[in-house]
Amino acid sequence: MLLYLLLLVVLVALALFLIGIIAHGLFYLLIIGIVVFVIEMVFVGLRRLGSGRRSRR
Repeated sequence: MLLYLLLLVVLVALALFLIGIIAHGLFYLLIIGIVVFVIEMVFVGLRRLGSGRRSRR
């Protein structure tokens, strides 16, 4: 379920990024898309880093 949510957020970020590029007057959408994408990548990176530290039995 969480994987689908992450995928949805990445797709929304890419859509905002593309809309921002196509419509030059909507530069703020480009910025929002970039910020959302970067935050998502940081979240995924921290999630992978945290999962590697657990001890396995």
